[in-house]
Amino acid sequence: MADEDQIIETIDENGNLIKFELYDIVEVDEQEYALLLPVDTEEEDDDEAVLMKLSKDGDEYLFETIDDDEEFEKVAAYVENMDDEAEDEE
Repeated sequence: MADEDQIIETIDENGNLIKFELYDIVEVDEQEYALLLPVDTEEEDDDEAVLMKLSKDGDEYLFETIDDDEEFEKVAAYVENMDDEAEDEE
């Protein structure tokens, strides 16, 4: 059986349905965060990854926005460092 891309659907602040592909899950300070890439973007420039906090409700994962600026910056810096390390290994 082939691995299917994991597609996450969410509603933005304007009530629009947005689909994301789950790119990676990272753990920072014992909290998991999802790195999501937009699917079906109209503009190629709008290919920016989105960070969301993961929480578990029973067997289901919930994706939440990161409201704390300091927390967001810490996770974003961690992801950027991962990218830098991956480039260094090439």
